[in-house]
Amino acid sequence: MSNETIESQREFEFSERDFRRVCSLIHARAGIALADSKRDMVYSRISRRLRALGLENFSDYLNFLERDGDSGDEWQSFVNALTTNLTSFFREEHHFDHLREHLPSMRKAGGNVQIWCSAASTGEEPYSIAIAACEAFGTLSPPVSIIATDIDTQVLATAERGVYPLERIERLSTERKRSFFQRGTGANSGKVRVNPALKALIDFAPLNLLHESYGLRGPFAAIFCRNVMIYFDKPTQRAILARMKPLLEPTGFLYAGHSESFFHAADLFKNLGRTIYVPSDRREPGA
Repeated sequence: MSNETIESQREFEFSERDFRRVCSLIHARAGIALADSKRDMVYSRISRRLRALGLENFSDYLNFLERDGDSGDEWQSFVNALTTNLTSFFREEHHFDHLREHLPSMRKAGGNVQIWCSAASTGEEPYSIAIAACEAFGTLSPPVSIIATDIDTQVLATAERGVYPLERIERLSTERKRSFFQRGTGANSGKVRVNPALKALIDFAPLNLLHESYGLRGPFAAIFCRNVMIYFDKPTQRAILARMKPLLEPTGFLYAGHSESFFHAADLFKNLGRTIYVPSDRREPGA
């Protein structure tokens, strides 16, 4: 089927200029670099906003968006629509094994270990961090504080609720299921809720990684920034890493996604292997 045929069958007019405007706006707003292959995805997701607002074409929607002003409510809906959220409990589990191994030594002078999960999505990652912390210290109330942020307010709301379909935890061990989740009954059959003790360890908050100031109080012993940098171009990645570095303790760890590489920012972070990074100027024991 030709592109012309596809265009003629669409509910809304969606020109090349419309697509380029969407790409420009989401890059400026959230740093997301959309490839040409995402055109159909953009049409599908933004069409929902046109229907919700009763608009007839993309041009009118984008004009409305720009008239809405930088703080308009529709901007958040626009960002939410174009944000991709793919996550699971203990995704890339070696990172959580590494964190669990090092957590006890991260604690200083009896204080709390602070951890930042910078792309929390629907919550599976920060709850996995919380579980690893409980296992590391052998208690449901470990000396750990987790701040979990995301640009997408809809997924953050899901994360705060901490309720998931039962199949989301099917790959976890029986011990983890029993210790950290509560199975629903009756109307909630087929669902699980995270143990309230886990929720007590986490503060959820919206945050745009493009902002020049994150307003976070570090330093953090660990920062999880996984599977989000792949949506940014190299200059944007570097700018974000430069803002993150002062928030990470000199002895801390930055965890990245398996397909992400920060060789272009080697003056900021160096790779220990398996996408675990430390500050580039970190001095190892005995060095």
